[in-house]
Amino acid sequence: TYHFFRVFKKSSADGKLSIYLAKRDYVDHVDHVEPVDGMILIDPEYQKDKKVFVTLTCTFRYGRDDHELIGLSFKKDLYFLHCQVYPPLPEDKKALTPLQEKLAKKLGQNAFPFCFNMATDLPCSVTLQPGPEDTGKKCGVDFEVKGFCAENVEEKNTGGNRHFSCSDSVGSRCIYYHGEPIGVNVKITNNTSKIVKKIKITVEQLTDVVLYSLDKYTKIVCCEEMNDTVAANGTFSGSYSVTPLLANNREKRGLALDGKLKHGDTNLASSTILRPGMDKEVLGMLVSYKVRVNLVVARGGYVNGIDVLVDLPLTLMHPKPSPGDIEDVVIEEFARQKLQGAEGEDDKEDA
Repeated sequence: TYHFFRVFKKSSADGKLSIYLAKRDYVDHVDHVEPVDGMILIDPEYQKDKKVFVTLTCTFRYGRDDHELIGLSFKKDLYFLHCQVYPPLPEDKKALTPLQEKLAKKLGQNAFPFCFNMATDLPCSVTLQPGPEDTGKKCGVDFEVKGFCAENVEEKNTGGNRHFSCSDSVGSRCIYYHGEPIGVNVKITNNTSKIVKKIKITVEQLTDVVLYSLDKYTKIVCCEEMNDTVAANGTFSGSYSVTPLLANNREKRGLALDGKLKHGDTNLASSTILRPGMDKEVLGMLVSYKVRVNLVVARGGYVNGIDVLVDLPLTLMHPKPSPGDIEDVVIEEFARQKLQGAEGEDDKEDA
């Protein structure tokens, strides 16, 4: 069997710079993060008297564009890496990855490699879903790979540039994967004279904004009502499954999602993993989940007039991706399917 490996390409408006990446989603394995490796193709005209840099930036944004116009900046770079790809520096010379070897053969001598190894205490990409009336850039954390020409890395880029927005996803220590049914085992001992008419199971997403704000969002992402009854002074046990999906929560403002909203293959945000000693502010936002079980009595309300409930912490993650063999590469101009009904102000952005 002959295996093809798809590679994504973004070019500057003038076509002088093109960045090639194997993917847009990178996995955080808790003890390490997948390296971001790729190639940048540089037009010979840019190789005469210019330096070319590639940067990787993790940025937190919270608030609307009009806040920035009045001097309230709610944007902060949480992490920054850079490398000079042209002219290549002898001390930065490393062995090419399998992907880079294939691309070097395909693209020729004007292609130069780059590779970023990220720290393990960074947040995952997450976006808060806006409401129908919200405008401006989305709130959240994202990663961007950018190539540009300049005299030094601090200088503003001079025209020819290309950006990639990347997302990384946590893929280990997971309890449940995105899209996987969540099993809930319920055992009830009803020591009251009331009849339990219904069992209500919800999955809640909790988002804490810990930078610039102390906002908290609690969103029900799945709700199921079971019509099983429990007689007065009776007992009951049952097993259920619930599946939280973004498809059922498209219109909820403030819902945390993985990556950028315009990408049709996004999902509910993965749970944030806090390592011992980690500074929460570095993460920008903390996302967690819990399953809540409520008992509803025959005349409405809850047993004894109060909530009788159990909260079960839940970790929602991506599975570890399976490794693939690289035999040949297929280069594709990147264009993800947009979410249905999403506006396209980001269509003009640098991907």
